[in-house]
Amino acid sequence: MSMQFLTRRRAVVLAAALVSLAPALALAQAKPKVAGIYTVPFEQQWAGRLHTALKAAEARGDIEYKASENVSNADYERVMREYATAGNTLIVGEAFAVEAAARKVAKDFPKVSFLMGSSGKPAAPNFSVFDNYIQEPAYLSGMVAGGMTKSNKIGLVGGFPIPEVNRLMNAFMMGVKEVNPKAEFSVSFINSWFDPPKAKEAAFAMIDKGADVLYAERFGVSDAAKEKGKLAIGNVINTQTQYPDTVVASALWHFEPAADRAIKLVKEGKFSAEDYGPYAMMKHKGSSLAPLGTFEKKVPADIVAKVKAKEKAIVDGGFAVKVDDNQPKSTTK
Repeated sequence: MSMQFLTRRRAVVLAAALVSLAPALALAQAKPKVAGIYTVPFEQQWAGRLHTALKAAEARGDIEYKASENVSNADYERVMREYATAGNTLIVGEAFAVEAAARKVAKDFPKVSFLMGSSGKPAAPNFSVFDNYIQEPAYLSGMVAGGMTKSNKIGLVGGFPIPEVNRLMNAFMMGVKEVNPKAEFSVSFINSWFDPPKAKEAAFAMIDKGADVLYAERFGVSDAAKEKGKLAIGNVINTQTQYPDTVVASALWHFEPAADRAIKLVKEGKFSAEDYGPYAMMKHKGSSLAPLGTFEKKVPADIVAKVKAKEKAIVDGGFAVKVDDNQPKSTTK
């Protein structure tokens, strides 16, 4: 048998082997197609954290990513079905106002993975839930607020009184009380996730009643504080760059730990129904207290020391911030 024949034969066998391996190689190398569905604009803080984390994964080359913003509750199910039908293997969004519809879609597409913001529980085999459990830095930001108020009157403006908002407000109030037992609170909900003018008006009303520090759970509150020369505490994102003389501290949410875990499991074919809530906590780097920045020398040194000590205790497991999902109440007389 000639050497030339053997060489040709080896080449044919090698080519056949490569052809047989091609589907597996393609599957291993394929980027998961991920879709984001948001009922609010990308700029809104909560959805913005999801969008930012998924855009980062796209920039790293880990996923293909498409997203829809400002999807009405009435259209949410339709958009979910369109993305699921289009071959997306992971769908991320918010099910709070469309729980039944979102879970129905997940049942109809068992091979698609869903990671949805929800106050409900995971549903096997493919519906995972998450929530921004950032009550730990919210508590720390409350300690800062308690040390900065001069009137001992603090206002809180939220979107809706649902568990994920309530627990942050309650943690903030507990943090305030730790350093300032005399503090009183005015609490208001605007019944919208994105209505800055309405949030601003609610904040103005609190300022008129003596509040000099405002918890800005929604956009618009910091604008009111800035206009009236008062202080604000941010939530989810850090807006101190836009409000350098107004926003003292912020409890930040980082969706990357949850998003990256879901993407990894989808790639490995191991995604299952889980509660991703814990991945928002400080020990997983899912949340943090923003640097004081422009207020670094304005916050009393004893308060800064107490905050740092409490932060260490939280991360080390020596202190647990109570999760209180009940609607917070005003305490002002």
